[in-house]
Amino acid sequence: MRLFGIPNCNTVKKARDWLTGHSVAYEFHDFKKNGVSQALLESWLSQLPWEKLVNRAGMTWRKLSDAEKSAVIDANTALNLMLEKSSVIKRPVLVKDGKILCLGFTEAAYKELL
Repeated sequence: MRLFGIPNCNTVKKARDWLTGHSVAYEFHDFKKNGVSQALLESWLSQLPWEKLVNRAGMTWRKLSDAEKSAVIDANTALNLMLEKSSVIKRPVLVKDGKILCLGFTEAAYKELL
């Protein structure tokens, strides 16, 4: 299992703590250090709509200009934004065998999945 996110994100910290506390083995992929590939994002976009993957409630989105925000209209433009600014991706993303198990973190969702 792989957990994608950034280490200083509180939600990612909660997910990592939960996984560790429940002895669930996972590999952490840091967007900031390791980046995200176009192929990975295309895979995710084939599983979830771009509207779910782009975190429009986060600081990165809010710091975008109105023109930048209004330019994100479909999966392709969302892909370009996520490649340019990986911190706009909703996190954490929990993946197993290439399949997204969970986007974001709630204890209830993790309990149900794992």
